[in-house]
Amino acid sequence: MLSHTEYHQLIEELDKSTLVAVSKRQEIDRLQLLYDYGHRDYGENRVQALVERHAELPRDIHWHLIGQLQRNKVKYIAEWIHLIHSVDSWKLLQEIDKQAAKHDRVIDFLFQIKISDEESKSGYDLSQLQSDLSTHDLSALHHVRCRGLMGMASFTQDEQQIRSEYQRLIEAKRELSQTELSECQSFTELSMGMSGDYKIAVEMGSTMVRIGSGVFGQRTY
Repeated sequence: MLSHTEYHQLIEELDKSTLVAVSKRQEIDRLQLLYDYGHRDYGENRVQALVERHAELPRDIHWHLIGQLQRNKVKYIAEWIHLIHSVDSWKLLQEIDKQAAKHDRVIDFLFQIKISDEESKSGYDLSQLQSDLSTHDLSALHHVRCRGLMGMASFTQDEQQIRSEYQRLIEAKRELSQTELSECQSFTELSMGMSGDYKIAVEMGSTMVRIGSGVFGQRTY
């Protein structure tokens, strides 16, 4: 795990990009140590792990759901989730709005765009999202707020391919800025970059990187 000095060096390296520390399968004491460094943004892939970590750690942590989200599990995190990175269907967005309304709050989210051809990667097809935005009224959902886009590049050492895929996300954001989202002043985030490619992502304009092993080292259980 990063030392206090190494952590702050990483934060400086990221400049204005927010570090979301991916805490999956890490011991609580490691997460608490990072919290003691002053870190507040943590990400989890699974709702169950998110709920467990939220219960065990300080309540001022900003929890990010970065993995796929099933509609029937939104209710478990709706009261306190900080940002959902992985909205990939309109039905899911409607469910998030419904559950947020029950807690009289607005939940921030990112549309996840599929930018890699890998079958393991999920997300909205850009043309489908554009169709949904034209067919549905986003402004009618009063308890959600779109903050931007998220994308996952292929797991590869080919830097050119990674750059090409992240460029797809940048161009998607540009195109979507011409839709109903043009009226959304909060549509500013680009969540792209993980432990193996975050330097490329930050160079290309990422505002949020999701780093696990680069912060904690290998999984501890």
